Amino acid sequence: MSGYTFAPFNGTDAAWDALIRALPCAHPLQTSVWGSFKQRSTGWQPEKFIWRDDSGAVGAAALLLTRRVGFLRVLYMPKAPMLNYADSALLAQVLDDLARLARRRFAVQLKIDPDVVQHTGEPNTPDWQTDPLGAVVVATLQRRGWRFSAEQVQFKNTVLLDLTRSEDALLAAMTQSKRRKVRYGVRHGVTIRTAGLADLPAMVALYVETGKRNAFTTRPAAYYLDEWRTLLEAGLAHALIAEVNGQMVAHVVLLAFGQKCLYFSGASTSDNELRKLMAADALQWEAMLWAKANGFTVYDMWGAPTHFEESDPLWGVWLFKRDYGGVLTWYIGAWDYAPFTPLYWLYTQAMPRLRAWLRRKRPR
Repeated sequence: MSGYTFAPFNGTDAAWDALIRALPCAHPLQTSVWGSFKQRSTGWQPEKFIWRDDSGAVGAAALLLTRRVGFLRVLYMPKAPMLNYADSALLAQVLDDLARLARRRFAVQLKIDPDVVQHTGEPNTPDWQTDPLGAVVVATLQRRGWRFSAEQVQFKNTVLLDLTRSEDALLAAMTQSKRRKVRYGVRHGVTIRTAGLADLPAMVALYVETGKRNAFTTRPAAYYLDEWRTLLEAGLAHALIAEVNGQMVAHVVLLAFGQKCLYFSGASTSDNELRKLMAADALQWEAMLWAKANGFTVYDMWGAPTHFEESDPLWGVWLFKRDYGGVLTWYIGAWDYAPFTPLYWLYTQAMPRLRAWLRRKRPR
């Protein structure tokens, strides 16, 4: 027995955030602010759970989101549970407790998505490495009946930069071309400033425009206005804007919590002449400098190809991020526990097929 007690957390939001900030794998998507926002915006119901040992110390924690889909109940822990995954006894207890919770609630599935590294580097190169701990965690999940999820909600892979290095070392890790680009804009009229709440409508408009141009799905503008305002007001986010003669040409929104700062979202102008000033490159460098100055040790570029091939939708994104000199990082991804296999099949296989069939039959 690991000696940990699994129980709901009944403290304040501030107490929760302070508690998880010190845990391994602490993540902004596990904060009280994020849970409240998802409840208000999309109907997920947040709950908080902890695992406490006999001395009262908390060894693990997780924010759980629950949503009804018809008569089914879906459970999701974004970037959780948070714990020291090298503690095999604690990990086993956490997984067993979560499985029991899913069964008690008659859930169709419980999805977890922890920040556990499985591989690093580019495939088929000398840099490719398998993380021993990640291999053990995957084997533990499989042995306890969890299955790799066909629905990866968050980015499975990303690019991480070590901010404990000096600024000179960070620049030296970039390619020569990228170093030139991050310096080019500010020498040719690009200015970068911190964004405020009044900037949000223009930022959202540029983000929606960028989504249309690059063919990625965006939500309604009101969603981003609410999301970014909520995160900025809570101090969980920081935003930077690049301008030329007072005109916004690019921006980034950062999420920062624990030791990690995430490049959460970004946008850039469609004006080809302004794009030649490479403001987006300069913004990334300024974001890294801000994160480093504020004590964060990891800069997460938040997204890399799932399949390392040019057909992957994120291949162009990877080419942009690659030259900053970070480490291509492959997480173990999202895993599902399905206490009732027929319900899981209905939710993951039959219902999507039915919706696709109905869309095909719908009159144009």
